[in-house]
Amino acid sequence: MEQTPFNLASTEFVDNPENRCPSVLILDISGSMQGEPIKQLQDGVAIYRDSLAADSLAQKRVDVAIVTFGGAVEVVQGFTTAASFTAPALAARGDTPMGEAVVTALKLLEDRKTEYKNGGIQYYKPWVFLITDGGPTDANTHFWTEAKDLIKKGEDGKKFTFFAVGVEGADMNRLTELSPSREPLKLQGLEFRKLFQWLSGSQQAVSRSSPGDAVPLSNPTTGPNGWAQV
Repeated sequence: MEQTPFNLASTEFVDNPENRCPSVLILDISGSMQGEPIKQLQDGVAIYRDSLAADSLAQKRVDVAIVTFGGAVEVVQGFTTAASFTAPALAARGDTPMGEAVVTALKLLEDRKTEYKNGGIQYYKPWVFLITDGGPTDANTHFWTEAKDLIKKGEDGKKFTFFAVGVEGADMNRLTELSPSREPLKLQGLEFRKLFQWLSGSQQAVSRSSPGDAVPLSNPTTGPNGWAQV
């Protein structure tokens, strides 16, 4: 008698059948992030983890994955709920294969959405959050073209919300190529803490709603907690 293969995802959804708010962080850890930038980014991710874990509903509903790009592209954190998410150690190195990182992250997201559907799990509109301090070193490859196409199709089809954030030194023109429908934001200084506080607070608000509801978000460029400029 043929046995049904063990499905870790379905077991996960039996244990926690809550709606999910998937969030993919695409983080630039290239050599130019060396020193204070990578330290502040690391601290910001830790704040994001702690803020979500402190919210009893968000820790069950917000699913986090992290893709880094610095020399190589790595999925350093596959999708997991905020309750079991741990901030990975980040070390700056290498060049900036941004296009490949975006393609990897969006394919990871599509796989996760398939798992939700197979497990009968409802989900909120996913968040894709890119943070970089440079320009893509793979801009003349198929990865960059594919990344732009996937973002355009995803945004047009309301499959996810894509945010591009440039740290000091980022090529904002290249980020505009990636995100023509939503103007890229420029981080004020190294305000990674405020950025991730805004992100966790926004996702906590979304997780308390019903999938499909419109949830107003605070403007990241205004107020005492503003962390960006356009």
